[in-house]
Amino acid sequence: MTDDIIEQIKQNVIQGRMDKEDEGFDGGMVGQPGVKELVQQALDMGTDPRRMVTEGLTEAMSIVGERFEAKDYFIPDMLASAETVGEAMDILAPHLAKSGMATKGKVIMATVKGDLHDIGKNIVSIILKGAGYEVNDMGADVTPERIVAIVTEEKPDFIGLSALLTTTMMAMKETIESLAEAGLRDKVKVIIGGAPTSAEFAAEIGADGYGADAFQAVRVVEELKQRS
Repeated sequence: MTDDIIEQIKQNVIQGRMDKEDEGFDGGMVGQPGVKELVQQALDMGTDPRRMVTEGLTEAMSIVGERFEAKDYFIPDMLASAETVGEAMDILAPHLAKSGMATKGKVIMATVKGDLHDIGKNIVSIILKGAGYEVNDMGADVTPERIVAIVTEEKPDFIGLSALLTTTMMAMKETIESLAEAGLRDKVKVIIGGAPTSAEFAAEIGADGYGADAFQAVRVVEELKQRS
């Protein structure tokens, strides 16, 4: 039964079904339990929440990522699946804490100063949570000073910086320079992303990595973690 319900959670994440009212990408699934109901059912059955994360949510988003890269899924599809993971992680969080599941690392996420766009950042945050990272999403229009303060306080392993506008890109450089001035640059890895950015720009401003999309961003975090 445990294996069955974890597989159902996985398939419903792939289908982007939050609850029983959703029909799913393939249609015709209205009335069947969605991710919210299935996660609660699994908890009521005594299913290990760690298995739900690793075998259900993480594996599902890996498949969603493959479909996105193959252009079988588009941004709204990816967002729907990511939102189901976010809801599941909110339900599972207290149970994971009780189970003693260690996080892979702590990540600070922020859209930089002057930029109010945060959909891409939000997707990265959700997928990182599903992959086992502790994420503090600071929101949008975050100044370098606020980021320095939170890094000083929380000592994260990674910072993810997002920008959608060419006019706000240089705030990423300002943030990295502020970290260096505060003596924090060598204590945290910085990954950037957003439409106007690139791997070349990341190298130019001294970032540690670049993600062209949410799934690549998570892969970069994993690669940097393995090297550290």
